[in-house]
Amino acid sequence: MTTWITICDTCKRPEWDAAQNAQTDGETFAALIETACADLSDVATRRTSCLMGCKGACNVAIQATDKLAYTLGNFEPDAESAAGVAAYAALHAESETGQVPFRTWPQAIKGHFVTRHPPLPK
Repeated sequence: MTTWITICDTCKRPEWDAAQNAQTDGETFAALIETACADLSDVATRRTSCLMGCKGACNVAIQATDKLAYTLGNFEPDAESAAGVAAYAALHAESETGQVPFRTWPQAIKGHFVTRHPPLPK
């Protein structure tokens, strides 16, 4: 079953400056996550215009049918964070319920969880 990473591509961290940046922080982060996921068979990515987590920019949602879903945010838009999101999504894909044991979490995602949502009822 595919785990989806939905990436907010409009996120801007407080220090973002349109005069100095051609892309939003979200666009930069999305491209890095897409690259990090390129070889993951059970993980797919998509972009959206807003996840409404503007206070903690660089937000992603990790979701799959019939599994727990998570929102993570307040990332630096860098390769290490993107690799952590991709690695966590791969673990989510392997999990029957979407719950991933803390001891297996990539260091780069620790402290970035915002919400957890139960699967939708059938």
